[in-house]
Amino acid sequence: MTVTETVAAAATGGVEDPMDPNESRAEIRAITLKLLNYCKENNWAGYEPYDVLNSRLFSALPLLDFRFSRLAFTQFLKRSPINVRSLLLVPKTQNPKALGLFLSAFANLSIAGVETGEGDLIQETIDNLVALRSPSTPYFCWGYNFPWQTRTVLVPRWSPNLVCTMFPAGGLLDVYELRKDERCLEMAVSAAEYMLDKLYWDSGNSRCGFGYPLPEVRNQVHNANLLAAALFCRAYKHTGQEKFLEPALKVTRYTVKQQHADGGWNYGEASSQAWIDNFHTGFNLSALRSIGQSLGTDEFEGSVARGLQFYRDHFFREDGAVGYYHNRFYPIDTHCAAQSVITLLDLKDLREDNVQLAHKVLDWTAKHMWDEKEGFFYYRILRSCTIRTSYMRWTQAWMLLALTRLLVETSSNPTPQHLR
Repeated sequence: MTVTETVAAAATGGVEDPMDPNESRAEIRAITLKLLNYCKENNWAGYEPYDVLNSRLFSALPLLDFRFSRLAFTQFLKRSPINVRSLLLVPKTQNPKALGLFLSAFANLSIAGVETGEGDLIQETIDNLVALRSPSTPYFCWGYNFPWQTRTVLVPRWSPNLVCTMFPAGGLLDVYELRKDERCLEMAVSAAEYMLDKLYWDSGNSRCGFGYPLPEVRNQVHNANLLAAALFCRAYKHTGQEKFLEPALKVTRYTVKQQHADGGWNYGEASSQAWIDNFHTGFNLSALRSIGQSLGTDEFEGSVARGLQFYRDHFFREDGAVGYYHNRFYPIDTHCAAQSVITLLDLKDLREDNVQLAHKVLDWTAKHMWDEKEGFFYYRILRSCTIRTSYMRWTQAWMLLALTRLLVETSSNPTPQHLR
């Protein structure tokens, strides 16, 4: 039995000779600081699973004028076990969503009392976010650092969207709650206003939602609904601005009604969105819990409880590995492992063994997907091979956030301020 597994099991009485919890914390702290150093040495920049259209080589080819070619190149590079981006002249770049995740992680490190060396990483990251905000708009909002070809539309580089805006805004609120920096609150509220003014739509009946991945795309993506609603509720909590409350409750109630009887959600309501995966389910559950805490309501707790049961029943293997889809296990993806840790900790009051399982997930992931020499986590394990590519947003930023949540959990102040 490993260190993290031993200590977590000991907390529930499952080990006769438990190891010192401080030793478990020290191991988590060592991995955290090594990963932090890797990200810092790379200036918080890296590759993306979908960044092939940043290729200076491919951009010169007329083939990329066609949707099918853009999709084919994107999927080829995403699925390739060999990272050929340097050959294709794809640069490493900073991603605003990753910076938002880093910001939340740095707030957690401060809460957990972990020193990160010289400099103010929080202020440095805020400055980077200000520099990367989407141009030609009065709002603080952000888009991806690459053109993104979805199945239906091409999203231009830096075009602001909900997900890329929500995570920086969430990180800014984490810092506001930690430091009471009014500028962070102002920027986060501006981001919420962008979502309200430009992305929120209401058909006049029970149907409403947010345009994603572009404002004009009026679809129903459930994690987008709930993530935006959670941000609105946090903005309402800190400002008292009623304009955020009704849209937040309306989209939340709509998405809760779409939950299956067994507790799961399809990714979205379109015919092409009928899959159920790990990390989007985790987003839904964590966002619902955040909404309830911000508003002081238990209206959605029944949905959270059903969702957690579905989550635990379908995505976790006995040894701590986590699956991607609810009905087939592979690929094993580090993003899923990170979100699993976060969601289990968010809902630890509903299952007494959630914390133990979170440690078990980390332990398996560190055993099989952590590059000890280089200090980063691999992307995916397939049935046939492991894709060892390092992705700064998809993998490293999410794992740093998950690790820092565990550090907070094992500290003497185990509840992050924004979750009280």
